[in-house]
Amino acid sequence: MKSYRTKGGWLSDRRMKKDTDSQIKAMRIKTPGKSAKIRTLSGGNQQKVIIGRWLLTEPDILLLDEPTRGIDVGAKYEIYQLIINLAASGKSVIMVSSEMPELLGITNRILVMSNGSVAGIVDTEKTTQEEIFRLAVKNLNNSREAEV
Repeated sequence: MKSYRTKGGWLSDRRMKKDTDSQIKAMRIKTPGKSAKIRTLSGGNQQKVIIGRWLLTEPDILLLDEPTRGIDVGAKYEIYQLIINLAASGKSVIMVSSEMPELLGITNRILVMSNGSVAGIVDTEKTTQEEIFRLAVKNLNNSREAEV
């Protein structure tokens, strides 16, 4: 894992500036300047900044929870490309999403949960939305019967 610490335990301005520049370029972050406050950026660019920060830690596994919620279509596409590229480079990406087209479009497998339990794991290329919905309600029917 990269560290910004130097001998005295202080943050390295040079290293932070270098990483900021590289992440702005790599993530294609649209910003008026590298010292702009994150809150002044669009939602999609805010998401890319946060993901870029996580990537600086060089994780082997990345957990993304609703990574494209509330952002425009262009930013969604860029984040999808980033996820696909990370997976292609050998990184493991676990993505939580409530958007079915998103899951079917960029994942290899989908783990479906129902009522707090794993209802099934499907191969994205061989599944349908109907199968996923069937699994999603699988344990709901059992828990309702138990309540009666």
